[in-house]
Amino acid sequence: MSDRLTGIEVFVLSMRLGSLSAAARSMGMSPAMAAKHLGHLEERLGATLVHRTTRRLSLTEAGTEYLEKAGRILADLREAENEVSARSVVIEGLLRVNAPVTFGVMHLAPLIAEFARRQPGVSIELGLNDRFVDLLEERWDVAIRIGRLPDSTLIARKLAQVRMTLCAAPDYLERRGKPVSIHDLGHHNCLGYTLAPLVGDSIWGFGVDGGTRVPIRGTLNANNGEALVQAARAGLGIAYAPRFMTAAAIAAGELVELELDLPPIGLGAVHAVTHPTRRPAAKTRAWIDFLAEQMPTISGCW
Repeated sequence: MSDRLTGIEVFVLSMRLGSLSAAARSMGMSPAMAAKHLGHLEERLGATLVHRTTRRLSLTEAGTEYLEKAGRILADLREAENEVSARSVVIEGLLRVNAPVTFGVMHLAPLIAEFARRQPGVSIELGLNDRFVDLLEERWDVAIRIGRLPDSTLIARKLAQVRMTLCAAPDYLERRGKPVSIHDLGHHNCLGYTLAPLVGDSIWGFGVDGGTRVPIRGTLNANNGEALVQAARAGLGIAYAPRFMTAAAIAAGELVELELDLPPIGLGAVHAVTHPTRRPAAKTRAWIDFLAEQMPTISGCW
């Protein structure tokens, strides 16, 4: 059974990390031994999981199906081990957490006091920026990612679903009129987010997958979503931002949520991510469990 699990782990890690040699390094074995375990797994299954070339690995149809199921098995096993070991492990030490600026200020910082009461042995270093950090190279224990995850090698736990809002201040709408169609946006001052994935600050995506793209123009572009929301509150123009940034202003009547003929893009979710080659320490697991418990209770943000 141990060899079978090792073979499964070699297979899953090699696909997540892109090569057998990378999987071997992370597991502390030679590439030849990793290849042997993978070969035994394929022999036992009676199916080829991976096409091997000197430059890359590619999944077969059987491998694609097996990877999804095997990944879940390893994740469930890791979770079971974590739950059992957490009962006897002392939770302490420095926890390095990275998160987007606005989300960290609005929703993580207020939770740290409660986490500190529950885990007095843990201290937190909170790093806030709006770029995707390299967890391994920059030594972050865990990062918060919002939206779709481009890096499939990371171990991710969903914390909350995120939806976008299109909104403007009441006085702006009185002056410029209320758009009713996505095509009306071309006549409005649209505030652009310069770090928007793929499209940048000149295009907004609509529909579940963002497949309908609308060119926009405006007098303010910024690399921080909260700056755009505050400018919209002041009446500058229309902001397109996650609901966790706009919910309070909408509830207070400072912003009006606009409903057009197509819904805002489905942004994805808030995830806590860790690197697959570093087994999360007890302090990291405790933090992620705490966030998974607390995030759904933040009213009106999701």
